[in-house]
Amino acid sequence: MTDAGSELAEGELIEAPRGVREISGPWVNVKEEAGTGGRRRTVLAGSVGNLLEWYDFGLFGFFAPVISQSFFPAEDKLAGLLGTFGVFAVGFLMRPLGGMLFGYMGDRLGRKLALELSVALMAIPTALIGLLPTYAQIGLAAPVLLTVIRILQGLSVGGEYIGSMSFLVEHADTDRRALQGSWSGVSVVMGSLVGSGVAALLTGCLTHDQMLTWGWRLPFVAGLIIGAIGLWLRRGVDESPRFLETQKSGNLAKNPLALVLRENRAALAATFGLTLLGSVPFYLAFVWLPTWFTNINTPHLAGTLALCSNTLALVVLMVLTPVAAILSDRVGRKPMILISSVALTLCSYPLFLWMRGGTLACALLGGLAFAISIASFAGCMAATMAELFPTRTRYSGVAMGYNTGMAIFGGTAPLIATALIRLTGNIASPGVYIAGCAAVAGVSCLFMQDRRGQPLE
Repeated sequence: MTDAGSELAEGELIEAPRGVREISGPWVNVKEEAGTGGRRRTVLAGSVGNLLEWYDFGLFGFFAPVISQSFFPAEDKLAGLLGTFGVFAVGFLMRPLGGMLFGYMGDRLGRKLALELSVALMAIPTALIGLLPTYAQIGLAAPVLLTVIRILQGLSVGGEYIGSMSFLVEHADTDRRALQGSWSGVSVVMGSLVGSGVAALLTGCLTHDQMLTWGWRLPFVAGLIIGAIGLWLRRGVDESPRFLETQKSGNLAKNPLALVLRENRAALAATFGLTLLGSVPFYLAFVWLPTWFTNINTPHLAGTLALCSNTLALVVLMVLTPVAAILSDRVGRKPMILISSVALTLCSYPLFLWMRGGTLACALLGGLAFAISIASFAGCMAATMAELFPTRTRYSGVAMGYNTGMAIFGGTAPLIATALIRLTGNIASPGVYIAGCAAVAGVSCLFMQDRRGQPLE
């Protein structure tokens, strides 16, 4: 920044009037309104892709029993569920590759381009799931095609959520990074909430035969609408100012992936450890638990009741996430993470013992307890992970740590939980798994640096 009256060099950051941020130069000419309207458009653009992707992933979990009957042999119900959740896991196993691909693109070519491509890559496969023929129609080709589609979705998800976190945090003021970054988490919950609500509505309005033949397909095809809205929003928003400053200074990493492994190993390890807290509890409590209530636990809970209780818990999580983010912007990242870790470590197994009652009250209270425990970390997760890395490697670094953790623990969580019950015969054994993952994340938190209030590197 030059003093008033001095000559400005080409590409230099120019101080603009209050409320307006200008960045000009050979690569870009941006004039971004920093007021409420511009911030709202930025939040919507950064979040809408997450809504689509977790709407789809949520639908896949909520409709797992129906999908199992459509794409796998029906002789063994539990085996069919294992096959369905195995396909669910495949999508997550592709996330590290997608993260490296979109991370490289985001750190080299910009957050905006990477986010535009990721939302387009998600919308089309989501619709294709709703159009696939069943096992009865084409045999083994049905689950194979389903797996291929999940692979494409996994590539997209590997870049979407990470890009959203980086994009929103880099657009935020220093004292609002957790709050603005938390909208990426809110959109995840909103996507799962919409998926849960749609599943509950269809389950209540259609007969079992209607659901099995065509009803479950409708919400997948409708994903095209969300994708089109997301692409339109993202094409109309400005690039991250932090990326533009790094680009203008000529400080972009030539190989961000290699640079992360060379210079950001501690941040990478911390991100990986924290992912256990952001993946396993969420996917078991809000994606897999309705299946546990309706198909695994005895007495069974009606599908409509299980999905309605799950929807209510998701609403509570969505409301509490920005509240927790506001607290994190005041007290720091570590206290909020430790609250979530300790609560889930101590309470997960007792909650599953309680929920064995199989009543609506059991489902409601269990879901609400998980929502409150998870919200503490959900509010500060985006800011925490983004602050661990410098701008030139942020997209790649968070993508590598987060997606690797998600692939190993998040995507496999429903599969492992279902297998644990089958191997041990203990209907509450998934609670032990959640508690163990939360404890490991808590230990990881102790060794990370809390960068609340510090400028982004």
